[in-house]
Amino acid sequence: MEKFTKILETIDGYVWGIPLIVLIMAVGIFLTFRLRLLQIFHLPKALKFMFKNENGGKGEISSFAALCTALSATIGTGNIVGVATAIGVLSGGPGALLWMWIAALLGMATKFSEGFLAIKYRRMDADGHVCGGPFYYIEYGMGKKWKWLAKVFAFFGACVGLFGIGTFSQVNGISSAVQAFFDPKKEHTVNIFGADYTWAVIISGLLITIFAALVIIGGIKRISSVSQVVVPFMAVVYIVACLSLIVINIQRLPHAVALIFEQAFSFKAVAGGSLPTMFIAIQKGVARG
Repeated sequence: MEKFTKILETIDGYVWGIPLIVLIMAVGIFLTFRLRLLQIFHLPKALKFMFKNENGGKGEISSFAALCTALSATIGTGNIVGVATAIGVLSGGPGALLWMWIAALLGMATKFSEGFLAIKYRRMDADGHVCGGPFYYIEYGMGKKWKWLAKVFAFFGACVGLFGIGTFSQVNGISSAVQAFFDPKKEHTVNIFGADYTWAVIISGLLITIFAALVIIGGIKRISSVSQVVVPFMAVVYIVACLSLIVINIQRLPHAVALIFEQAFSFKAVAGGSLPTMFIAIQKGVARG
């Protein structure tokens, strides 16, 4: 297991090395100025159309439903576990937060561009459903000769969804929480494929699979319908919890903000290594952002 972990850490180091970080930030900066600071000057318009459909717009779901569907994949373990991991476990330190904010700000221009291209090059399938996304604007925007790149993107996107930010990590987080609550001592287990699992994990895993299937099989309309109910509740709980933590620790807020900026630009070497904390903070912050 330790060898496998080291292999993943090595791959992560190469993937999230200087070239990709520079590329992501450079594209974000270019699009931010090319779109004339769209994420700042057009933010009021974006907030307006969160709840109100644009006149003459056509689509299968409302603006609010589309927002909830997008947020359903945004608000969750990544916001909580991901940020804490970048700061603590991955040694990014508090400085990683600043680079998360910067990456997110620049990423708004990138995300707008992705959404614009997805709409421009979307297609209607045989059943009359709207289909769009990177695979479509790579193939139809860049030309047929780039169809292979669209397929590669789709393949790696599925892998990331399964092994990275999606299925496995989400189910593992939920089942671990269920086990810790119902059977922390692992007294009721069953052996499956050579590994022992508690009944709490098995039952929760089956229920999650069934509920997820019922939603996903219904297509985008059912996904958006469920998201409109679940996501607002989830968002409110998340925001209230965050604000509560800030208020409870309000006396420590000035020091925390100062520490974030101090370590975000620190050139001191990380304990046990030769890299400055600034580079580690940028690497982990941009990766999580």
